[in-house]
This record gives sequence, C-alpha cells and structure tokens, in this order.
Amino acid sequence: MSDTIDAVRSVLIDALELSQSPDELNATTALFGSLPELDSFGVVSLVGALEDRFDITIDDDEFGAELFETVGSLTEFVDSKISAV
Repeated sequence: MSDTIDAVRSVLIDALELSQSPDELNATTALFGSLPELDSFGVVSLVGALEDRFDITIDDDEFGAELFETVGSLTEFVDSKISAV
C-alpha cells in the first residue's frame, strides 16, 4: 500500500492542483467535504487521473462519498482495482 498511497497522493495533488506536499497527506487525511477543490468537477478530474495513472476503470456506480472520504479509503479502493486487473 505504501507505493500506492504515494502515487495516489501525487495524483491528488496534480489533479486537484493542491498546495499541499505529499507528506501533508496521510491515510487519515479527509478529502470529500474537507477539500474545496474536490467538488463535482474535481471528482471527475481526479477519477480520470487515477484511471490514467493506474490503468484502471472506475465505473459510475463505484462513485460514492465513502470512496473519497480519506486518502486511505481512496488508496484502498485503488489497490482493490489494481489487484482485480
């Protein structure tokens, strides 16, 4: 998970143009509702960036607030998608 979380943090920063450094984002860092950049457009941008970076597909029915709750929940989801490929 450490490699995945590092990559997820980088994607978050790039896709949402966050001012935080990767070290400031840990598994318990709240995302949805805490980052103003993670609005509906931000979610679409982030999902596209994750799909490109990890070569995965995220279906519309997989979107939910719990997916974007924390950096950790997002990383766990990405890990599950990678292992399913």
